[in-house]
Amino acid sequence: MSTIWGGASLLTMYLRSMEDLLKMSDWSWDFFINLSAADYPIRTNEQLVAFLSKYRNMNFIKSHGRDNARFIRKQGLDRLFYECDTHMWRLGDRKIPEGIAVDGGSDWFLVNRSFVDYVVNSQDELVSSMKRFYAYTLLPAESFFHTVLENSAHCETMVDNNLRLTNWNRKLGCKCQYKHIVDWCGCSPNDFKPSDLPRFQQASRPTFFARKFEASVSQEIINQLDAYLFGSYAPGTSGLQAYWENIYEQETDGPTSLSDSLLSHYHAFAHMGLSRAASSLQGHPNDNSCRYMAMSHPVSVHLYFLSDQFQGYLVRHVATNRASTQLETLETWVTRKDHFTPASPPHPNNRLQHIQVGTDWDPKERLFRNWGGLVGPEDEPVAVQRWSRGQSNLTATVVWIDPTNVIAATYDILVDASAEVTHYRPPLSLPLRPGIWTLRVLHHWNPLGQTSFIVAPLDFHRLQPLQQEDALRLHGGPPRNSYMEQSFHGLNPVLRLPVSLGAVEEAEANAGLTGAPLRRWLDRLLEGHWSAADICSMGPSACPVMQRCRLTVWSSASPDPKSELNPPRENGRIR
Repeated sequence: MSTIWGGASLLTMYLRSMEDLLKMSDWSWDFFINLSAADYPIRTNEQLVAFLSKYRNMNFIKSHGRDNARFIRKQGLDRLFYECDTHMWRLGDRKIPEGIAVDGGSDWFLVNRSFVDYVVNSQDELVSSMKRFYAYTLLPAESFFHTVLENSAHCETMVDNNLRLTNWNRKLGCKCQYKHIVDWCGCSPNDFKPSDLPRFQQASRPTFFARKFEASVSQEIINQLDAYLFGSYAPGTSGLQAYWENIYEQETDGPTSLSDSLLSHYHAFAHMGLSRAASSLQGHPNDNSCRYMAMSHPVSVHLYFLSDQFQGYLVRHVATNRASTQLETLETWVTRKDHFTPASPPHPNNRLQHIQVGTDWDPKERLFRNWGGLVGPEDEPVAVQRWSRGQSNLTATVVWIDPTNVIAATYDILVDASAEVTHYRPPLSLPLRPGIWTLRVLHHWNPLGQTSFIVAPLDFHRLQPLQQEDALRLHGGPPRNSYMEQSFHGLNPVLRLPVSLGAVEEAEANAGLTGAPLRRWLDRLLEGHWSAADICSMGPSACPVMQRCRLTVWSSASPDPKSELNPPRENGRIR
């Protein structure tokens, strides 16, 4: 069942899952425990079973507290919502049912079979009316089970503890998230980091699961928990500090799931791998056994992390070996080059540590979910500055400069003495001119640092090779060469930015490129900010020096013992 954050479909999914479990005649279960992909055990399964065996008749569910009126307002329970087209639409106000003590809290719970049977099969007015009420409610799982439990004959079985440890940092996690999914503001817990391990070891109340964990943010804390619960892996275990995350699979996702910008980038990354194979793997100049020709769209794409640091993309693609004409599935690892440069000479009061530009900024975890900062002409980039703490506040000026030295935007930001991260997305008119952009950060017009980033031209438009009409529209920059209503042309002398007619003419000529010339331009741009670190073959290769992916330490096909599952036991349980 496809659900959305905070959607009424979540409650439908839970009730349907409970109904299916009750109908299973070959499994005598005692508790219904809901877990997400961001949950992880912090006690062993044996400890959990021993604890629940003592309290078979209890239901473990966490209440919000005592201020019921505030909870109702904060949750929007007095508003009518309707889920449609993967969105929760707010339709208007409504009244809370009379004679019912509405409660709620965490939507992560452990409830026993008796209560599950009651909420699924009971026909009494309480259950029926609450199912109708919560079918038009935001975040229904955060209130339905609490309300039914506390107003029913099962009320004496409630334990105000859901046996979870949640990493709440409301200052970061409640910045009005999920507005694109619901007509309301949502909060979300933060991810655990290695410094949090003592919290699991020293918990003062019974806890068996914790959330949230993301291996892309910290694989190390998961390794620490595994070692704490089950013992350490043997020294030198392959893949222990690595993490691979699949973000695209042609067979299941299909090219339609990719934006034109991502598809263009992934194709260019595959070209980098083939160029590397041709230049570094061939035996002699006339040997074509390690020369390849790209075929079709990429097969899959993975993010690759090592020691909690993003290492780049792994793009799996099919190519024809020019010597044997056989098809081979290759995987290319591309890594990003950092172009941040602090002001020189360094100033002791310069707090600026780094600058990044990208899309899909996550203010809760303070990172880009677009890990590689892949930006196309139709994207809306965000600039992020990271600072060391200082003695006083400062005002910094941020300047965006396009490939033709047009100042696209400039604005001031107040950096508090305690600030570590600042970010802002200027309302730039689209499309952005493709090429190398520069972002400068200054204080009283004195440089603190700068970086450059690529706005990559599109090789594809709506999954088809780009045509010239679309190329001129998408690659010609904003109308009238202005990214904002205000012109910043007067700042060119201050920033020592000469107007380059040659750069303008080159940009205009590039805007009409299609086919092979466009691909060469795209490849040339990306090669300044990305490089092919390695390439391997998923199977036998006609190239005698081509390595097998499973024998590397970086490929998505390389060994990852920490993620292997032993075969299920006879009772179906996974070991």
